[in-house]
Amino acid sequence: MDKTIVILGSTGSVGQQTVDVASALGVKVAALTGSRNVKQMEAQARCLKPRLCVMSDEKAAADLRVSLADTPVEVRAGREEVLAAASLADQQLENVDMIFNSIGQSYGLEPTLCALHTGKPLALANKESIVMAGEIVMRTARENGVQIIPVDSEHSAIFQCLESSDRRDLRSILLTASGGPFFGMTKDELREITPERALAHPTWKMGAKITIDSATLMNKGFEVIEAVHLFGVQPEQIEVVVHRESMIHSMVEYNDNAIIAQISRPDMRLCAQFAMTYPRRVEGIIDRLSLTDVGRLTFYKPDMENFPLLKIAYDCIRQGGVLPAALVMADEVAVSQFMDGFIGFCDIADVVEKTLSRFQNKENPTLDDIQEAGKTAMLEAAAICKSLH
Repeated sequence: MDKTIVILGSTGSVGQQTVDVASALGVKVAALTGSRNVKQMEAQARCLKPRLCVMSDEKAAADLRVSLADTPVEVRAGREEVLAAASLADQQLENVDMIFNSIGQSYGLEPTLCALHTGKPLALANKESIVMAGEIVMRTARENGVQIIPVDSEHSAIFQCLESSDRRDLRSILLTASGGPFFGMTKDELREITPERALAHPTWKMGAKITIDSATLMNKGFEVIEAVHLFGVQPEQIEVVVHRESMIHSMVEYNDNAIIAQISRPDMRLCAQFAMTYPRRVEGIIDRLSLTDVGRLTFYKPDMENFPLLKIAYDCIRQGGVLPAALVMADEVAVSQFMDGFIGFCDIADVVEKTLSRFQNKENPTLDDIQEAGKTAMLEAAAICKSLH
Protein backbone atom coordinates (compact mmCIF):
# COMPACT_ATOMS: atom_id res chain seq x y z
CA MET A 1 0.00 0.00 0.00
CA ASP A 2 1.17 3.50 -0.81
CA LYS A 3 0.86 4.77 2.75
CA THR A 4 3.39 5.82 5.38
CA ILE A 5 2.56 5.58 9.09
CA VAL A 6 4.02 6.09 12.56
CA ILE A 7 3.29 3.51 15.26
CA LEU A 8 3.41 4.78 18.83
CA GLY A 9 3.70 2.01 21.41
CA SER A 10 4.73 -0.60 18.86
CA THR A 11 6.08 -3.08 21.41
CA GLY A 12 2.81 -3.38 23.33
CA SER A 13 0.11 -5.95 22.58
CA VAL A 14 -1.90 -3.90 20.06
CA GLY A 15 1.26 -2.29 18.73
CA GLN A 16 2.74 -5.68 17.90
CA GLN A 17 -0.39 -6.65 15.98
CA THR A 18 -0.33 -3.32 14.14
CA VAL A 19 3.28 -4.07 13.15
CA ASP A 20 2.14 -7.49 11.87
CA VAL A 21 -0.50 -5.83 9.68
CA ALA A 22 1.89 -3.18 8.35
CA SER A 23 4.40 -5.87 7.45
CA ALA A 24 1.78 -8.07 5.76
CA LEU A 25 0.32 -5.19 3.74
CA GLY A 26 3.65 -3.64 2.81
CA VAL A 27 2.82 -0.33 4.50
CA LYS A 28 5.80 1.96 5.03
CA VAL A 29 6.59 2.77 8.67
CA ALA A 30 8.56 5.96 9.27
CA ALA A 31 8.91 5.67 13.05
CA LEU A 32 8.30 3.31 15.95
CA THR A 33 8.18 4.16 19.64
CA GLY A 34 8.40 1.88 22.64
CA SER A 35 9.39 1.78 26.27
CA ARG A 36 11.79 -0.95 27.45
CA ASN A 37 11.45 -4.01 25.21
CA VAL A 38 14.70 -3.76 23.26
CA LYS A 39 14.52 -7.24 21.73
CA GLN A 40 11.02 -6.63 20.36
CA MET A 41 11.90 -3.19 19.01
CA GLU A 42 15.04 -4.49 17.30
CA ALA A 43 13.04 -7.21 15.54
CA GLN A 44 10.42 -4.67 14.43
CA ALA A 45 13.06 -2.25 13.18
CA ARG A 46 14.81 -4.91 11.15
CA CYS A 47 11.49 -6.01 9.66
CA LEU A 48 9.97 -2.60 8.86
CA LYS A 49 13.15 -0.52 8.39
CA PRO A 50 11.82 2.72 9.91
CA ARG A 51 13.88 5.89 9.76
CA LEU A 52 13.50 6.41 13.50
CA CYS A 53 13.03 4.37 16.69
CA VAL A 54 12.33 6.09 20.00
CA MET A 55 12.50 4.42 23.42
CA SER A 56 11.09 6.36 26.35
CA ASP A 57 13.55 4.55 28.65
CA GLU A 58 17.11 5.93 28.29
CA LYS A 59 18.86 2.64 29.12
CA ALA A 60 16.71 0.74 26.62
CA ALA A 61 17.54 3.31 23.94
CA ALA A 62 21.28 2.92 24.62
CA ASP A 63 20.99 -0.85 24.28
CA LEU A 64 18.92 -0.49 21.10
CA ARG A 65 21.58 1.75 19.51
CA VAL A 66 24.10 -1.03 19.99
CA SER A 67 21.71 -3.66 18.61
CA LEU A 68 20.92 -1.58 15.51
CA ALA A 69 24.44 -0.24 14.94
CA ASP A 70 24.67 -2.08 11.63
CA THR A 71 21.51 -0.38 10.27
CA PRO A 72 20.73 3.21 9.20
CA VAL A 73 17.93 3.44 11.82
CA GLU A 74 18.29 6.45 14.13
CA VAL A 75 17.57 5.74 17.80
CA ARG A 76 16.42 8.44 20.20
CA ALA A 77 15.57 8.43 23.89
CA GLY A 78 13.17 9.99 26.38
CA ARG A 79 9.55 10.98 26.80
CA GLU A 80 10.04 14.27 24.94
CA GLU A 81 11.30 12.41 21.88
CA VAL A 82 8.22 10.18 21.97
CA LEU A 83 6.05 13.30 21.95
CA ALA A 84 8.16 14.74 19.12
CA ALA A 85 7.54 11.59 17.09
CA ALA A 86 3.81 11.88 17.81
CA SER A 87 3.98 15.51 16.65
CA LEU A 88 5.84 14.57 13.44
CA ALA A 89 8.30 17.28 14.45
CA ASP A 90 11.22 15.79 12.51
CA GLN A 91 11.85 16.34 8.80
CA GLN A 92 12.17 12.59 8.46
CA LEU A 93 8.45 12.33 9.26
CA GLU A 94 7.09 15.02 6.94
CA ASN A 95 5.55 12.51 4.50
CA VAL A 96 3.64 10.50 7.10
CA ASP A 97 -0.02 9.83 6.18
CA MET A 98 -1.35 8.42 9.47
CA ILE A 99 -0.45 7.98 13.12
CA PHE A 100 -1.29 4.91 15.23
CA ASN A 101 -1.34 5.45 18.99
CA SER A 102 -1.05 2.13 20.80
CA ILE A 103 0.65 3.50 23.92
CA GLY A 104 -0.94 1.93 26.98
CA GLN A 105 -2.82 3.48 29.89
CA SER A 106 -2.67 7.17 30.87
CA TYR A 107 0.75 7.56 29.21
CA GLY A 108 -1.08 7.76 25.89
CA LEU A 109 -2.96 11.02 26.55
CA GLU A 110 -0.22 13.51 25.64
CA PRO A 111 0.83 11.59 22.50
CA THR A 112 -2.83 11.56 21.39
CA LEU A 113 -3.07 15.34 21.69
CA CYS A 114 0.29 15.81 19.94
CA ALA A 115 -0.84 13.57 17.08
CA LEU A 116 -4.12 15.47 16.68
CA HIS A 117 -2.26 18.75 16.19
CA THR A 118 -0.52 17.30 13.10
CA GLY A 119 -3.78 17.24 11.13
CA LYS A 120 -3.13 13.61 10.13
CA PRO A 121 -5.73 10.85 10.65
CA LEU A 122 -5.30 9.17 14.03
CA ALA A 123 -5.86 5.45 14.55
CA LEU A 124 -6.47 5.32 18.28
CA ALA A 125 -6.00 2.23 20.43
CA ASN A 126 -5.41 4.17 23.65
CA LYS A 127 -8.84 4.41 25.29
CA GLU A 128 -7.55 6.28 28.35
CA SER A 129 -6.98 9.37 26.19
CA ILE A 130 -10.69 9.73 25.58
CA VAL A 131 -11.82 8.43 28.97
CA MET A 132 -9.69 10.99 30.81
CA ALA A 133 -10.06 13.98 28.50
CA GLY A 134 -12.80 13.11 26.00
CA GLU A 135 -14.11 16.63 25.46
CA ILE A 136 -10.62 18.07 24.98
CA VAL A 137 -9.56 15.24 22.65
CA MET A 138 -12.68 15.47 20.47
CA ARG A 139 -12.53 19.29 20.35
CA THR A 140 -8.84 19.16 19.35
CA ALA A 141 -9.71 16.66 16.60
CA ARG A 142 -12.46 18.95 15.25
CA GLU A 143 -10.26 22.05 15.37
CA ASN A 144 -7.52 20.30 13.41
CA GLY A 145 -9.85 18.52 10.99
CA VAL A 146 -8.64 15.10 12.15
CA GLN A 147 -10.64 11.92 11.80
CA ILE A 148 -10.15 9.53 14.71
CA ILE A 149 -10.47 5.90 13.63
CA PRO A 150 -10.88 3.67 16.71
CA VAL A 151 -8.77 0.52 16.88
CA ASP A 152 -10.42 -0.91 20.01
CA SER A 153 -12.35 -3.94 18.74
CA GLU A 154 -15.74 -2.75 20.04
CA HIS A 155 -15.36 0.83 18.85
CA SER A 156 -13.97 -0.27 15.52
CA ALA A 157 -17.09 -2.43 15.17
CA ILE A 158 -19.39 0.48 16.06
CA PHE A 159 -17.53 2.74 13.63
CA GLN A 160 -18.02 0.16 10.87
CA CYS A 161 -21.71 -0.34 11.69
CA LEU A 162 -22.29 3.42 11.51
CA GLU A 163 -20.73 3.67 8.06
CA SER A 164 -23.87 2.54 6.25
CA SER A 165 -26.41 4.97 7.72
CA ASP A 166 -26.98 8.51 8.95
CA ARG A 167 -25.85 8.90 12.57
CA ARG A 168 -28.92 11.03 13.24
CA ASP A 169 -30.95 7.83 12.90
CA LEU A 170 -28.98 6.03 15.62
CA ARG A 171 -31.06 4.88 18.58
CA SER A 172 -28.59 2.93 20.71
CA ILE A 173 -25.22 1.21 20.82
CA LEU A 174 -24.98 -2.42 21.95
CA LEU A 175 -21.48 -2.71 23.36
CA THR A 176 -20.49 -6.36 23.67
CA ALA A 177 -18.37 -7.82 26.48
CA SER A 178 -16.89 -11.29 26.84
CA GLY A 179 -17.75 -11.23 30.54
CA GLY A 180 -14.15 -12.08 31.41
CA PRO A 181 -12.87 -15.29 33.00
CA PHE A 182 -15.10 -14.98 36.09
CA PHE A 183 -18.50 -14.62 34.45
CA GLY A 184 -21.23 -15.91 36.78
CA MET A 185 -19.14 -15.90 39.94
CA THR A 186 -20.36 -14.48 43.26
CA LYS A 187 -18.52 -12.00 45.49
CA ASP A 188 -17.44 -14.81 47.82
CA GLU A 189 -15.92 -16.73 44.90
CA LEU A 190 -14.27 -13.60 43.52
CA ARG A 191 -12.46 -12.94 46.80
CA GLU A 192 -10.33 -16.03 46.14
CA ILE A 193 -9.11 -14.87 42.72
CA THR A 194 -5.34 -14.62 42.24
CA PRO A 195 -3.52 -12.43 39.71
CA GLU A 196 -2.55 -15.56 37.78
CA ARG A 197 -6.19 -16.57 37.34
CA ALA A 198 -7.24 -13.02 36.46
CA LEU A 199 -4.65 -12.86 33.68
CA ALA A 200 -6.21 -15.87 31.88
CA HIS A 201 -8.67 -14.10 29.56
CA PRO A 202 -10.98 -16.56 27.76
CA THR A 203 -10.78 -14.90 24.35
CA TRP A 204 -8.32 -12.06 23.82
CA LYS A 205 -4.55 -11.98 24.17
CA MET A 206 -3.81 -8.59 25.73
CA GLY A 207 -1.43 -6.80 28.06
CA ALA A 208 -1.64 -7.51 31.81
CA LYS A 209 -3.38 -4.26 32.85
CA ILE A 210 -6.19 -4.46 30.29
CA THR A 211 -6.64 -8.18 31.01
CA ILE A 212 -7.25 -7.46 34.70
CA ASP A 213 -9.59 -4.60 33.72
CA SER A 214 -11.53 -7.01 31.53
CA ALA A 215 -11.88 -9.41 34.46
CA THR A 216 -13.33 -6.66 36.70
CA LEU A 217 -15.45 -5.16 33.84
CA MET A 218 -13.56 -1.90 34.33
CA ASN A 219 -12.39 -2.11 30.75
CA LYS A 220 -16.01 -2.23 29.59
CA GLY A 221 -16.72 0.79 31.76
CA PHE A 222 -13.89 2.66 30.08
CA GLU A 223 -15.33 1.65 26.71
CA VAL A 224 -18.74 3.07 27.66
CA ILE A 225 -17.11 6.43 28.43
CA GLU A 226 -15.07 6.24 25.24
CA ALA A 227 -18.16 5.52 23.13
CA VAL A 228 -20.03 8.52 24.59
CA HIS A 229 -17.30 10.85 23.32
CA LEU A 230 -16.37 9.09 20.08
CA PHE A 231 -19.91 8.74 18.78
CA GLY A 232 -21.63 11.70 20.43
CA VAL A 233 -24.27 9.71 22.33
CA GLN A 234 -25.68 9.80 25.86
CA PRO A 235 -24.71 7.14 28.43
CA GLU A 236 -28.33 5.95 28.39
CA GLN A 237 -27.96 5.09 24.70
CA ILE A 238 -25.26 2.52 25.43
CA GLU A 239 -26.25 -0.97 26.52
CA VAL A 240 -23.54 -3.42 27.56
CA VAL A 241 -24.32 -6.98 26.44
CA VAL A 242 -22.28 -9.97 27.62
CA HIS A 243 -21.52 -12.13 24.59
CA ARG A 244 -19.36 -15.06 25.60
CA GLU A 245 -18.38 -16.21 22.13
CA SER A 246 -16.73 -12.83 21.29
CA MET A 247 -17.66 -13.09 17.62
CA ILE A 248 -19.99 -10.07 17.54
CA HIS A 249 -17.76 -7.14 18.41
CA SER A 250 -20.58 -4.64 18.89
CA MET A 251 -23.88 -3.58 17.33
CA VAL A 252 -25.87 -0.43 16.65
CA GLU A 253 -29.64 -0.08 16.71
CA TYR A 254 -31.37 2.43 14.44
CA ASN A 255 -34.67 4.22 14.92
CA ASP A 256 -36.46 1.75 12.63
CA ASN A 257 -35.49 -1.04 15.12
CA ALA A 258 -32.90 -2.57 12.77
CA ILE A 259 -29.75 -3.81 14.50
CA ILE A 260 -26.49 -3.89 12.53
CA ALA A 261 -23.64 -6.05 13.85
CA GLN A 262 -19.96 -6.46 12.98
CA ILE A 263 -18.94 -10.11 13.23
CA SER A 264 -15.51 -11.68 12.82
CA ARG A 265 -12.96 -13.79 14.61
CA PRO A 266 -11.62 -12.10 17.76
CA ASP A 267 -8.36 -10.79 16.32
CA MET A 268 -7.14 -7.22 16.83
CA ARG A 269 -5.26 -7.36 13.55
CA LEU A 270 -8.57 -6.88 11.73
CA CYS A 271 -9.17 -3.62 13.63
CA ALA A 272 -5.65 -2.41 12.85
CA GLN A 273 -6.06 -3.37 9.19
CA PHE A 274 -9.40 -1.58 8.87
CA ALA A 275 -7.89 1.61 10.31
CA MET A 276 -4.78 1.29 8.13
CA THR A 277 -6.67 0.84 4.86
CA TYR A 278 -9.71 3.04 5.60
CA PRO A 279 -11.86 3.92 3.69
CA ARG A 280 -10.88 0.94 1.52
CA ARG A 281 -11.00 -2.73 2.49
CA VAL A 282 -8.34 -5.12 1.25
CA GLU A 283 -7.83 -8.88 1.45
CA GLY A 284 -7.85 -9.86 5.11
CA ILE A 285 -4.83 -11.26 6.93
CA ILE A 286 -6.93 -12.99 9.62
CA ASP A 287 -8.79 -16.26 9.08
CA ARG A 288 -12.37 -16.20 7.82
CA LEU A 289 -15.17 -16.96 10.25
CA SER A 290 -17.54 -19.89 9.71
CA LEU A 291 -20.81 -19.23 11.52
CA THR A 292 -21.80 -22.89 11.24
CA ASP A 293 -18.61 -23.83 13.11
CA VAL A 294 -19.51 -21.33 15.84
CA GLY A 295 -22.94 -22.94 16.14
CA ARG A 296 -24.68 -20.47 18.42
CA LEU A 297 -24.31 -16.95 19.80
CA THR A 298 -25.47 -16.10 23.32
CA PHE A 299 -26.23 -12.84 25.12
CA TYR A 300 -26.60 -11.92 28.81
CA LYS A 301 -27.00 -8.84 30.95
CA PRO A 302 -23.85 -7.76 32.81
CA ASP A 303 -23.67 -8.44 36.54
CA MET A 304 -23.13 -4.96 38.00
CA GLU A 305 -23.65 -6.15 41.57
CA ASN A 306 -20.67 -8.48 41.70
CA PHE A 307 -18.71 -6.40 39.16
CA PRO A 308 -19.53 -2.84 40.30
CA LEU A 309 -16.86 -1.00 38.32
CA LEU A 310 -19.09 -0.95 35.23
CA LYS A 311 -21.79 0.90 37.16
CA ILE A 312 -19.19 3.25 38.63
CA ALA A 313 -18.02 4.09 35.11
CA TYR A 314 -21.59 4.94 34.05
CA ASP A 315 -21.87 7.21 37.12
CA CYS A 316 -18.58 8.94 36.24
CA ILE A 317 -19.53 9.76 32.66
CA ARG A 318 -22.93 11.06 33.76
CA GLN A 319 -21.24 13.44 36.20
CA GLY A 320 -18.35 14.25 33.87
CA GLY A 321 -15.73 16.78 34.87
CA VAL A 322 -12.50 15.29 36.20
CA LEU A 323 -14.15 12.15 37.61
CA PRO A 324 -13.36 9.94 34.58
CA ALA A 325 -9.68 10.92 34.88
CA ALA A 326 -9.74 10.10 38.58
CA LEU A 327 -11.38 6.77 37.72
CA VAL A 328 -8.56 5.87 35.31
CA MET A 329 -5.77 6.72 37.73
CA ALA A 330 -7.37 5.12 40.79
CA ASP A 331 -7.84 1.93 38.79
CA GLU A 332 -4.21 1.98 37.59
CA VAL A 333 -3.03 2.09 41.20
CA ALA A 334 -5.48 -0.58 42.41
CA VAL A 335 -4.68 -3.00 39.58
CA SER A 336 -0.94 -2.56 40.13
CA GLN A 337 -1.38 -3.29 43.85
CA PHE A 338 -3.47 -6.37 43.05
CA MET A 339 -0.91 -7.73 40.59
CA ASP A 340 1.82 -7.18 43.18
CA GLY A 341 -0.20 -9.20 45.72
CA PHE A 342 -0.93 -6.37 48.17
CA ILE A 343 -4.73 -6.27 47.79
CA GLY A 344 -7.41 -8.76 46.73
CA PHE A 345 -9.41 -8.93 43.52
CA CYS A 346 -12.57 -7.45 45.07
CA ASP A 347 -10.48 -4.71 46.70
CA ILE A 348 -9.86 -3.19 43.25
CA ALA A 349 -13.45 -1.94 43.00
CA ASP A 350 -13.48 -0.93 46.68
CA VAL A 351 -10.32 1.17 46.27
CA VAL A 352 -11.69 2.89 43.18
CA GLU A 353 -15.06 3.59 44.78
CA LYS A 354 -13.52 4.97 47.98
CA THR A 355 -11.13 7.16 45.99
CA LEU A 356 -13.97 8.69 43.98
CA SER A 357 -16.15 9.19 47.08
CA ARG A 358 -13.43 11.39 48.59
CA PHE A 359 -12.87 13.28 45.36
CA GLN A 360 -13.88 16.87 44.61
CA ASN A 361 -15.21 17.05 41.06
CA LYS A 362 -14.57 20.00 38.73
CA GLU A 363 -16.73 20.78 35.72
CA ASN A 364 -15.38 21.92 32.32
CA PRO A 365 -11.81 21.00 33.26
CA THR A 366 -8.68 22.11 31.45
CA LEU A 367 -5.92 19.64 30.62
CA ASP A 368 -4.03 20.85 33.70
CA ASP A 369 -7.12 20.18 35.83
CA ILE A 370 -7.36 16.65 34.43
CA GLN A 371 -3.70 15.89 35.03
CA GLU A 372 -3.86 17.31 38.56
CA ALA A 373 -6.97 15.25 39.30
CA GLY A 374 -5.16 12.15 38.09
CA LYS A 375 -2.23 12.77 40.43
CA THR A 376 -4.56 13.40 43.37
CA ALA A 377 -6.50 10.21 42.63
CA MET A 378 -3.27 8.19 42.46
CA LEU A 379 -2.15 9.45 45.88
CA GLU A 380 -5.57 8.84 47.41
CA ALA A 381 -5.82 5.33 45.94
CA ALA A 382 -2.29 4.49 47.09
CA ALA A 383 -3.16 5.54 50.63
CA ILE A 384 -6.32 3.43 50.62
CA CYS A 385 -4.38 0.42 49.30
CA LYS A 386 -1.77 0.87 52.04
CA SER A 387 -4.49 0.74 54.67
CA LEU A 388 -5.51 -2.67 53.27
CA HIS A 389 -2.04 -4.25 53.42
